Amino acid sequence: MKLSRPVSWFLLAFGVWSWFIWITFVKNLWQDGSGLAFDDAGDPTGYFWVHLLLAITSFLLGTGVGAVGFRGVRALRGELAAEASGEASAESSDQSRNEPGDEHVVQRQ
Repeated sequence: MKLSRPVSWFLLAFGVWSWFIWITFVKNLWQDGSGLAFDDAGDPTGYFWVHLLLAITSFLLGTGVGAVGFRGVRALRGELAAEASGEASAESSDQSRNEPGDEHVVQRQ
């Protein structure tokens, strides 16, 4: 499957955003002083466990989506490098075929 440049960058950005948001959320959840995440005895509540599970799942999914985006960006850069080296080698082979005195010279733009 081939991803376009905008889609690859979007997926990569989503993965980075996911890391930032969900790590921040878990830090805030851990430091919650409102009584939602921890009861009076300091034990985690159901709210804590549900939201921790949600954060871990979202973090893992964001990591997977970001990895797909990263692979897409890396593949596009590899294609661009291959095209550039292919054009450079084609130009050099075209120029090497032209001997002095040839009136026909191949030029690429």
